[in-house]
Amino acid sequence: MKISEDAENILEQMWVCINEEMNDSVDLSSLGLDEASPELSELLETGNILLSDSLATLSEEGDANGRTVVRRRRLAERLLVDVLNTKEKHVRSSACEFEHILHRGIDENVCILLGHPRTCPHGKQIPEGECCKKAREELEHVVAPLSALKNGQSGKIAYFDMREEQKMQKMLSMGVLPGISIGLVQSYPSYVFDLNHTRYAVDSEMADSIYVRVERG
Repeated sequence: MKISEDAENILEQMWVCINEEMNDSVDLSSLGLDEASPELSELLETGNILLSDSLATLSEEGDANGRTVVRRRRLAERLLVDVLNTKEKHVRSSACEFEHILHRGIDENVCILLGHPRTCPHGKQIPEGECCKKAREELEHVVAPLSALKNGQSGKIAYFDMREEQKMQKMLSMGVLPGISIGLVQSYPSYVFDLNHTRYAVDSEMADSIYVRVERG
């Protein structure tokens, strides 16, 4: 059952508090709620949360729905930063508005477009979607970090896993994007690779973060 945006925001806060901050329950006051709050009534009526005195916990359905809301928010942040080049000060507020239009199916399309990113721009884990699981199964044993390739080996970029925004921007400025062909030239003293007819050199940390669908000879 679809719930309001305000209720989704509360569900998101609760999911983070319980699943990432490892709390068993959440006090209503920390969510800015009291027993008369309409968001609380909505979440109770839809079976997303359970309430004991002033402590709220997620139901099984609420946990799944909260996970989806968090995934959409962090994918929205990734899209705003990586594709739309949104300034940091506007990312959180814009993502809060944008996430509510990423309904089921659209969020997977965004995830595929971004190469199934593992973290948001702030380094927080993006919960996996079905598209991520399917991609991982398809790519198992054929995808490896650039640092694991042999000199002369090539393939196409599958995805990249970089938590620092500055280094992420550096990769994007080089054109390191999913689907682009890449070939390793040398691995010492730095990793040198060919990309779009241009040669680049990166350190081991960045080479570890670029995952390549290796061409099979």
